[in-house]
Amino acid sequence: MYEIRIHSRGGQGGVTAARLLALAAFRDGKYATACPFYGAERRGAPVVSFVRIDDHPIRVYSQIRSPDLVVVLDSSVMETVDVLQGLKEEGTVLINATHGMDVGGYRTYSIDLTGIALRENLVVAGSPILNTPVLGALAKMDIVSVESVTSAISEMFSDERNVKAAQAAFQELVI
Repeated sequence: MYEIRIHSRGGQGGVTAARLLALAAFRDGKYATACPFYGAERRGAPVVSFVRIDDHPIRVYSQIRSPDLVVVLDSSVMETVDVLQGLKEEGTVLINATHGMDVGGYRTYSIDLTGIALRENLVVAGSPILNTPVLGALAKMDIVSVESVTSAISEMFSDERNVKAAQAAFQELVI
């Protein structure tokens, strides 16, 4: 089972990104679950979402304590939350950042998801929405296929800017 923990702030699209990722995995013929964890948070408060992907039915629906991959949609969350807590020794980190970051010796990928969202004008209430661009980056990392990402995004959103943002992230992430 491949387990992913997504750290974001309320309003950035982290919960929706988890749902989209699970749908994309399902489109790839996998089993997947998406589970958000938040209370009465408001826009801007730290939020955590969890995704499990497997070739077999998934019978657990809870927080992920030892993820294979940590996705950080807002690097400022790292100032107050230990996003690396429990990350497997061979784990990977994907960070929304304009420059490369060294994160505790883990294999780390950085991509400017905010810049991509702003270029595509994916903004709600003044905040860039990062859920669709991050799916493109995850496809580049071979978590799911780019075809399933496009399918999942098109199923959830009719605005083509979302697919364009995912395609841009797929192209821009350096592996």
